[in-house]
Amino acid sequence: MIGTKLVLLLYIAFYFVREEISHISLAVLTFLVYFCVNITVYIFKQKTIKRILHIVSIGISIIACMIVHPVFSILLPLSIVELTAGFFEKITILLVCIIPIFYIHEPFQPLYGLVTIFCFMLYSVTSSFSNMLVKDEAQIDSMRKAMQKLNKQLNENTEYIRQSEYTFKLEERNRISQEIHDKIGHSMTGALFQMEAAKRLMETDPERSAELLQNAINISKDGIENIRLTLKNMKPPTEQVGIHRLKLMIDDFNAKQPIKTVLTYEGDLDIISPIQWKIIHENVTEALTNAMKYSRATIVSVDLKVLNKLVRVEVKDNGAGTDTIKKGIGIIGMEERTAAVDGKMIVDSTHGFSVTTLLPIPL
Repeated sequence: MIGTKLVLLLYIAFYFVREEISHISLAVLTFLVYFCVNITVYIFKQKTIKRILHIVSIGISIIACMIVHPVFSILLPLSIVELTAGFFEKITILLVCIIPIFYIHEPFQPLYGLVTIFCFMLYSVTSSFSNMLVKDEAQIDSMRKAMQKLNKQLNENTEYIRQSEYTFKLEERNRISQEIHDKIGHSMTGALFQMEAAKRLMETDPERSAELLQNAINISKDGIENIRLTLKNMKPPTEQVGIHRLKLMIDDFNAKQPIKTVLTYEGDLDIISPIQWKIIHENVTEALTNAMKYSRATIVSVDLKVLNKLVRVEVKDNGAGTDTIKKGIGIIGMEERTAAVDGKMIVDSTHGFSVTTLLPIPL
């Protein structure tokens, strides 16, 4: 709006210079007053003051048109548009701006009409853009509030999970303590009583002492068996630890990298030994790292299958592949780890790039 008003003032100045019109001093004074009033409009934020200044600007333009020169009429449309913008629809604003055309000198009517249409188009574009900005700001504020709410919920959930983990650990410790007290503690106490009695009867009644000692031995064996069973129940199966670690590793890779990684597995995972799980983890990690660095892929699949005589792990991407496979330190290290347990590794770049690890099932 300011730029448009400046262009109109420059046009009026050029018109005065070209036509060599008198009243230059009044024209300069009108320029300065109009300029000061319209600059002041954009300083204040209160709508009432803005409207008063717009009315003053319209008055200055009308007085200048009547006293100085009719060319000052071209300053009216933009001021009228700014004044009526908050009260009428767009078509009504255009009609209000056209009304003065019937009261100005006929030679300037076409120029006034052209400036009116231009100012109306400028107003339409700027109002649409302003409405769009308002909507965008409202949407951003709404998204910001939603994000703050989600962050708050996330922090609350994180705190809840942390508290739940702590509570679970306390409950598990309490359960283990109670189980040791009820089973192992009673067994050990009974065995101790039996051995104390056997010690007292060792000289007076050897047979009874031997019987009590044998009972203590049997009770101690039962207690040791209870300890073994308790520890076995506490320790998770090997296959659960192995596949769980693999899932966590792939989830972490998905969270940090743009490449989507999918894990599939089938077969009896319980027969995979701990050393084989270690090799699988290290080979899959190396293959995913290579896919991230060189493949330019969008999807990587990790397929784990336990077959009749071997464990097959394939890491395959949908990248560009390569015509010649250059075995670097990473692939050589994978082959060495696999060969250490009599396994084999296959590298293929026909369709994308795939690394397959074959590990023999221990008999």
